[in-house]
Amino acid sequence: MAPPLLFLRDVHLTFGGTPTLEGADLSIAPGERLCLVGRNGSGKSTLLKIAAGLIEADRGERFVHPGATVRYLPQEPDFSGFATTLAYVEAGLGPGDDNYRALYLLNELGLTGEESPENLSGGEARRAALARVLAPEPDILLLDEPTNHLDLPAIEWLEKEIGSLRSALVLISHDRRFLENLSRATVWLDRGQTRRTDRGFAFFEEWRDQVLEEEERDRQKLDRKIVAEEHWVRYGVTARRKRNVRRMANLAALRQERRDARRVTGAVKLTMTESEESGKLVVEAIGVNKDWGGPPIVRDFSIRIARGDRIGIVGPNGAGKTTLLNLLTGAVPPDSGVVKLGASLQMVTLDQRRESLDPQTTLSDTLTGGGSDYVEVGGERKHVIGYMRDFLFPPEQARTPVSVLSGGERGRLMLARALAKPSNFLVLDEPTNDLDLETLDLLQEMIGDYQGTVIVISHDRDFLDRVSTSILMSEGDGRWTEYAGGYSDMVAQRGAGVARKAAEKAETPRPAAADRAAPERTGKRKLSFKEKHALETLPGKIDQLAAKAADLQERLDDPDLFARDSKKFAELSQQLAKLDAEKAQAEEEWLTLEMLREEIEG
Repeated sequence: MAPPLLFLRDVHLTFGGTPTLEGADLSIAPGERLCLVGRNGSGKSTLLKIAAGLIEADRGERFVHPGATVRYLPQEPDFSGFATTLAYVEAGLGPGDDNYRALYLLNELGLTGEESPENLSGGEARRAALARVLAPEPDILLLDEPTNHLDLPAIEWLEKEIGSLRSALVLISHDRRFLENLSRATVWLDRGQTRRTDRGFAFFEEWRDQVLEEEERDRQKLDRKIVAEEHWVRYGVTARRKRNVRRMANLAALRQERRDARRVTGAVKLTMTESEESGKLVVEAIGVNKDWGGPPIVRDFSIRIARGDRIGIVGPNGAGKTTLLNLLTGAVPPDSGVVKLGASLQMVTLDQRRESLDPQTTLSDTLTGGGSDYVEVGGERKHVIGYMRDFLFPPEQARTPVSVLSGGERGRLMLARALAKPSNFLVLDEPTNDLDLETLDLLQEMIGDYQGTVIVISHDRDFLDRVSTSILMSEGDGRWTEYAGGYSDMVAQRGAGVARKAAEKAETPRPAAADRAAPERTGKRKLSFKEKHALETLPGKIDQLAAKAADLQERLDDPDLFARDSKKFAELSQQLAKLDAEKAQAEEEWLTLEMLREEIEG
């Protein structure tokens, strides 16, 4: 196995209270694809920052191979001091990196490079930050939640782009499908320590459960040993004083070991408060149209949603998913058409921006509504501290204002508040944001057992596959189509994912000559950015290959080389053949592009 490019050994770090890291290790070899998993608050981002050199550990060793380039994607990128997104991305390039790649990646991610960082949305900021770390094609790529704020086309593009890189990868993400597709090994950060398996995320849960079962067996053995030692102390022979002292010391050590052991963090307990059944028909939309003074968001849309349906809404950012959701729930009136809501509906909504949370309100008042220490859950009164524990909030956080909670904690708080309300119609807008994988599992199980109706917007493909009975897909131009099944079923029926529209445009057959002569009816073919770049750079590449080939040929022309070192002669001959093949390929590519340019320019 190749020596590691970067490793952390026996890393310890404490911010106050319980240590965050207690002897954590991390090793990254060339080309390795690791996913780093663990509960919210376990220290994954902290460990990645130590690997990137942004945080210094209290104790431990960090080594980076001399000359290895490391790029780190933070959850919150810092754009201060940069006038445009292109300037921000180019600042991440090294001395020998290609400046064209910065603009190419920005264009691929839907940005021009001229955007002001002050006016970027969350998704645009994430795309610019991704372009900055991908542009240098570093030896080591450290990515912390790269899919946050990205829509499905961007996530699928990012998967392909990362998959084509030779960089070693360490990835933190809550997107299961993303982790399964990209990881080849898994590092589990649990209670301050790391465990590793050389298998991808698809095998993680099975491995984790085995580890926890073995740990529980060891704990039971320790408990039995303590009981046996206590029995000996009480009823054993007392004449041998020295032996008794040693046994007492052993007993004290065993008790201390049990006290010092950090137990697994408890699981979130999700309990849905369901109300009486709604009518059989929950929502009916007939010929609905909606726009906001521009292109249509929803055009001639009709659907019938029955009790028990679970509808997933999918589409790129800006397609109008939230507008469609608001139309279906009656929050926004249509410009034309009819939306009918069924009888006896009790709706609970979870918004993706957590805007309904008051930053200044304490955690307990958010759950109780203020003026009480109890929460109504499932028709029963429950003390707010006990209900907080169900969602992994310790009692000391009861008076904590919402403004200081992490993203994961706010997500759990929104769930806790929403699930306490009686409902038979659940509306979820990006519910998976910032939730750890264990909480996602429980949310999926809860939705599966829910007797009411669910409409959910999500970019998490695995989540949609697990909870949806049908998918509403944006086809562009305000058109929405319903597909039976989950996300994977939609892809199978549609022939592709959310990027199909672009693919169809690229595959459209070229028009006849008479049509090509009418510019008002068809657009003119243009060279893409990538093709222009290749046309400009290929001549230089061909010259470099020719110079290297000439140098090798000069060395092979030495009449004594074969007799002196036959292995060297064979090695140089192979190198020359490889260079000649590369040069021929580059010349053929340049010739094809040059002919295309001449055809376009007439």
